[in-house]
Amino acid sequence: MPEINATQVKSLRDRTGAGMMDCKNALVEAGGDEEKAVEIIQKKGLAKAAKKAGAIAAEGVIKSYIHAGSRIGVLVEVNCQTDFVARSDKFKEFAKQLAMHVLSCKPRWVRKEEVPADSIDKEKALIEAESAEEMSKKPEAARAKIIEGRLQKYYAQHCLLEQPWIMDDKRKVEDIRKDLVAATGENVVIRRFARIVVGEAAE
Repeated sequence: MPEINATQVKSLRDRTGAGMMDCKNALVEAGGDEEKAVEIIQKKGLAKAAKKAGAIAAEGVIKSYIHAGSRIGVLVEVNCQTDFVARSDKFKEFAKQLAMHVLSCKPRWVRKEEVPADSIDKEKALIEAESAEEMSKKPEAARAKIIEGRLQKYYAQHCLLEQPWIMDDKRKVEDIRKDLVAATGENVVIRRFARIVVGEAAE
């Protein structure tokens, strides 16, 4: 068994936000290799992510991003379970990147469950109107699938968690959030955001 010192444990804890014993055990399992230990913690954390979904997340940070020229700004609130994780570089970096994402991608809601029913009804009516000829040739079950498929595209455009991540468009924001849950071992909740444009309210 390799000798693991306190400096190694602290370094891994700072990177992952995982508990002291979890970090030590991961380093032992990885033979002292910090990169392998990070992977071990992430894999074990992913298994716990679903269980963490209902945990109360009342700690966290509010991060801002002001675009060059100071004419567009974003505030985001991201929550976790402990102040220790809230203060970690990994958590704060995610919140900062999320603010940049909101500025660039202009979501209207955090999650699709927040989309008002009348907005969904209007989008369905638009889909049906634009695809009237195609729909007329399809059975009802197929029409429902077409509408649902196009609604998913609507959610991907307007709901933050469903949008392609600005740093890696092959993954959704929700995938990155789950990665952070796995890395920290805590529930992580994107609570809310505000995107402010100079003069927008006056238009």
